[in-house]
Amino acid sequence: MAKCMRDDIGLEGDIWFQKDRNRFLGGDRIALLDKIQELGSINSAAKAVGISYKTAWHLVNMMNNLSEKPLVERTAGGKGGGGTILTREGKKVLEQFRVVQEEHRKYLHNLEQRLGNTTQLHQFLKMISMKISARNVFSGTIEQITPGAVNAEVVILLSGGARITSIITNGAVKNLALKEGMSAYAIIKASSIIIGEDLESAKISARNLMCGTISKLIEGPVSTEVDVEIGGGNVISAIITHGSSMKLGLKEGGKTCAAFKASSVILGVN
Repeated sequence: MAKCMRDDIGLEGDIWFQKDRNRFLGGDRIALLDKIQELGSINSAAKAVGISYKTAWHLVNMMNNLSEKPLVERTAGGKGGGGTILTREGKKVLEQFRVVQEEHRKYLHNLEQRLGNTTQLHQFLKMISMKISARNVFSGTIEQITPGAVNAEVVILLSGGARITSIITNGAVKNLALKEGMSAYAIIKASSIIIGEDLESAKISARNLMCGTISKLIEGPVSTEVDVEIGGGNVISAIITHGSSMKLGLKEGGKTCAAFKASSVILGVN
């Protein structure tokens, strides 16, 4: 489980012991055992960890049933009218779990150190968590902004050297606070992409032209999905008609080009 603090990422995790594919010891149940040991009453322990008396006994019974020896037992009589205590086995398990927790904490700390600067990881996680209908989302750096009377041309440089040009309004540039050198996303619907052969030498009005290798071809009775590797680990997806796919003779591993208008590119920033 990841927790974000500003632009940094900290790692957190939970440990569970399980038996016969059943979880019976985790941080929440250890907390209950800890309070039972401290307070000597399951009622008080339940209140301390924020669960009901009934739930507390349910958890205790489950742990006792799955453990080789009971972890908790009732005490009858006495000045206080009886209570609930940890058995020797329960105390042993509590100590062992704390050792495991400490080692787990050290492991996560070491992992954080190995990750180093987590800003890029944070940006990547934010990108993949976006919920959008467009098939193509590319991350890059704004290389150039050319303002016009009404619209501006924005060029995004992707990893691998490919460039995507977008035409947006000057108002959008201002609202997004776009600047050269900042990170941005280029978003293109798969239906806005044209697939063709020998487009590099053809005269077309579309500003964006990306050629590469067909990595995946999914034929349907009406439409065909074409995925094209364009370098730098980037893949662009297009949806064309089945008839167009047959006419072009598209095959996986074959070469093709993807073209789309600059006006079809939506820009996004964090």
